[in-house]
Order: sequence, then structure tokens, then C-alpha cells
Amino acid sequence: MGLWRARARGITEGPTPADRAGRPALPYPSGWSALAFSDELPARKVLTRPLAGEDVVLYRLPTGALRAVRPYCPHLGAHLGLAEVEGEDLVCPFHLFAFGPDGTCVRTGYGTAPPRSPLDTLPVCEVNGAVFVWRHHDGRAPDWTIPAWHVIGGRPARHTTWELCGQVQEVIENSVDVGHFATLHGWKKAETGKPVVYDGARFHVSLVAHESAPLLGDFTVEVEVDGYGLGCLHADAYTPRLGLRMCTTVMPTAIGPHRMQFRQLNRLEFAEPGFLPGPAARLVSRTAERLLGRAVFRASCEFTAADFPVWNHKQYRKPPRLAHGDGPIGAFRQWARGFYPAPAEREEGPGRTAEADRHRTPGAPASPHAHEAVRHPRQAPAPARHTHANPGSRKDTF
Repeated sequence: MGLWRARARGITEGPTPADRAGRPALPYPSGWSALAFSDELPARKVLTRPLAGEDVVLYRLPTGALRAVRPYCPHLGAHLGLAEVEGEDLVCPFHLFAFGPDGTCVRTGYGTAPPRSPLDTLPVCEVNGAVFVWRHHDGRAPDWTIPAWHVIGGRPARHTTWELCGQVQEVIENSVDVGHFATLHGWKKAETGKPVVYDGARFHVSLVAHESAPLLGDFTVEVEVDGYGLGCLHADAYTPRLGLRMCTTVMPTAIGPHRMQFRQLNRLEFAEPGFLPGPAARLVSRTAERLLGRAVFRASCEFTAADFPVWNHKQYRKPPRLAHGDGPIGAFRQWARGFYPAPAEREEGPGRTAEADRHRTPGAPASPHAHEAVRHPRQAPAPARHTHANPGSRKDTF
């Protein structure tokens, strides 16, 4: 083949990926972000993962406790992702400076007195099979948590991770984008069962999906969704016709301008047949989990991945031009504003645009639920249900 033909085949064509198309319209959100699954961090394991344009070093002590630190040794800047865990200490590979569980330097490689140069630690929590690290734009300590939720089924959870372009807010926003479930995912119809509830850093939405399959005919799927910030979403889906319940955890993490890692974890269980005695019913349920678990997980991942080409190339529209049938996107975006710096607080950087520095104008209220009350997590604390969120005392209408 001639060189000219090879070069002709190498032209750029097709939609431009979002991380190359322009500067993102949103800064990095504050809150908890998943950086790993629990089983990726056995004792003495050291992992480096990206978060908001910077590396984070995770490691597990022999006691099982987790630590998260910024990546560079305070001594001379070696990357601690190359370090090792010795006993309870993280040991830098450069000069063998060792740091205890609290980040304090406890010894040097020379046997001299250790300097008062602790590691820069980050808040970390392990819940629901995942490891979350806290990051806030103004450096504040965690003021809400991700709660532990129910565990279903008798088999280990299945999980996977992808990396692609996109804004993490739009992943979480999908739960209220009712219209796309039919147009993109092929549901016959989707609707919100009741108004969306926003309570501090948490929101809850009930969905009813109407589907059809060759052997099953028409059937419904009842979905209860709980979101925590812009980095974690738990969906509990129940299909009465099949007796199938599936819990899916969705965890998008902003790793760079307009780029994210996307983690998904699934558990499932089948209802025990009521016409069988207890032991036999349990056997049938557990056998169905074992035989069908992989296929159900694959189908769940394919459902999720249908959004990937869209996220990978789309532009965040602000304000959006909403239409009837979209779902309560406007109210969701008003709530999501609380996880970003106010315009006057924002600094120059890859996550800033001139548009982002203007007053945050929410989308036009086109949905029937656009008036729903929203409490922002940036406001003063008030009692919250199901989470130690930092809900506000003020109610805004969109």
C-alpha cells in the first residue's frame, strides 16, 4: 500500500470526544468519589488513582484500615504510589522515610531523627463494597456520609470499571432524565412514581418502567433510586413477573477535565417460590442466582453502556432547552449546584469557563415536577433522613 493511502486512512473523522472538543462547562464537584472497589485493596496493597486532576495514593494496613494520602513524599517529592507498606508504616522508596498510620514521619532511612513532615492525608471511607475519598473545593471536612444499604442475594457482588469522557453530574442526572429510558434504552415507557425528594446531599426518585419481552409479554420494573452527592447512586430494581431484585451501585468519578472513571457494582436475588417448602424454595432461589448471575450482570452493563457514546461526545448545555416529557431535570440541576463553588469562589483552571463564572442559571422549567422543593448541601445543617447529610434550612423553588 502506498504511503499516501495509509495517510489518507488516518484522517480524523466522526464526533470529537468531549475532552478534546473544548473546555468543560463544570468544575470538579465536591463530595465523596469512589476510587476503588474494596477487593482491589487487600492488606499492604498500595494503589494510585486519579481524582480531579491529581493522583491519590490508597493503601490498606494489616489491620484492615484504609488510608488515602496525596501522592508526593514531603521529604523530597518521591511518588508514594511506589511505596510499600511495612508493618503499620508506609515507606517511601527514595530515602526509606516511614510514615505511621496517622501520617507522622516515624523514621528515616539513615537512623536519624525523623522530621516533622507528615503526609497530607485525605478523608477516606469504605462502604457498600467501595472505597470513597472526600474532596471539597474549599478544603472543608466531610459534612455528610454515604450510608450502608441492604445486601441482597447469597453470592458476591459483581463489578467493573470503565473510563470515558463526560461530566459526572450527567451520569447521576440520568436517573431523572425519564425521556431517555425509552428513546435510548428501549423501554416502552418510563415514569416517576412520585415527586423526587431532595434532602441535603441526598435525593430519592421512584421510577416505573414498562417493558416487553418475547416470552414474557408486557411487564413492569419498579425502581427506587437513592443518590448521594454527584458521585454515588444506588438503584434497587424489582421485576415482579420474574421475582428478580437487583441492586446496582453507580459511581462516576471526575479524574480530569471532562473525563471520568465509571464504576458499577451489582447484586441480585430471585424470590423463593411460594409453592415450595422452605429448604426447596431457598435452593431454587440460590441456584437461579448462581446460574443467571453472570448473564444478568452482563445485561445490566450493556444497559449502562448504551449511554457511553453519548456521554463521551456530548456538551453540557447550560441552560438546557427542556421539553415536556424530559422528566424533572430542572429541579435536579438546581440541587446539583450545591456541590460546586459559587461563581466568585472559582479559580482559574481547566474546569472553568467564562460561562461557568456567570450566575448559575438553572434550566427552563418545562417538566411537571420542576417546582419541587430542593435543599442544598452547602446550607446550614438540619435533620436528614437516611444520611448524615448537611441539608439546608431554606427551600428554593425552580
